[in-house]
Amino acid sequence: MAYLTLLLAILHVHKALCEETFWDTAVQLSETMTLECVYSFTDNLTQVEWSKINGTEKVTIAIYNPSHPVLIQRNYRHKVHFLNSTEGLHNMSLSFHNASEEDTGTYSCLFHTFPHGSWEKKIKVVQSDSFEIAAPSNGNLYAEPGQNVTLSCQLQRKWPVQQVMWEKVQPHQVDILAYCNLSQKTRYTSRYQRKTWSNCSKESMQSVLIIPSAMAADSGLYRCRSEASSGENETIVIRLIITDGASNNHFILPVAGGSVSLLFVILIIVITIMFYNRRRRRQVRTPLKEPRDKQSKVATNCRSPTSPIQSIDDEKEDIYVNYPTFSQRPKPRV
Repeated sequence: MAYLTLLLAILHVHKALCEETFWDTAVQLSETMTLECVYSFTDNLTQVEWSKINGTEKVTIAIYNPSHPVLIQRNYRHKVHFLNSTEGLHNMSLSFHNASEEDTGTYSCLFHTFPHGSWEKKIKVVQSDSFEIAAPSNGNLYAEPGQNVTLSCQLQRKWPVQQVMWEKVQPHQVDILAYCNLSQKTRYTSRYQRKTWSNCSKESMQSVLIIPSAMAADSGLYRCRSEASSGENETIVIRLIITDGASNNHFILPVAGGSVSLLFVILIIVITIMFYNRRRRRQVRTPLKEPRDKQSKVATNCRSPTSPIQSIDDEKEDIYVNYPTFSQRPKPRV
């Protein structure tokens, strides 16, 4: 009996530790940061509890109850406050100011609702640089608002894939959108405020993530991470760009600007060539004109009294010679 109690205690601790290490969202530590917690269902909200997880214990930070004033634990009264600006969506995000290194760790946002009961989201605050730096994009995918966007991730054939995870990567945080254990055929229910759908099939060699009715806010980096039980893993990152009317200008303007610049360069080249050819023609015409002028001047000033044309004409004229005229008298008769 003692062994059974000890075994149950070990399993309980192990389960608690595993739950602590698993998180829904990772947030970059900064002096002013917001831990997002939005319950997107339409259940009646009875109470929300924020707490920090220290090992197997939870330390209460703040409590929100629609029927009572907000309760914030003494050590956090001048550090945190609720951002329930959209109560219709049950937005119970917690905002920090003057946060420090001691605020790193895992936080729990627990909703008590009716009739579905409790709903919990775990957020891990870590000291890190921009998350996007560690997630370079492998390619871009363009879509229009309102479309059902499908992101696909080709799985490895060299080793058996055991689990697949889809994440949305932003500079300040990473959200888990889908998690699937192929060997156990278990699926994780995302706590992300945007509803998505993914497949969980060991026979399929491709994992897909579907975002229904895409919006401009869905633009960003999406990471697909697959892992085998032996430790092999692969990561693929896709940048989704929702091209609405406003964002289309961002893509059209660079193209239009490049075209205008190219036409401007071509116009300058054409004008330069025309100017060069025109100048060259002037240089060619000037030497030819000067000899003709000189020739005309020489012909005018040094002309001989008898032109060659006249001499030729004189040769063709008849030549007359004056002979003496003798009178013909009859001879005298003897």
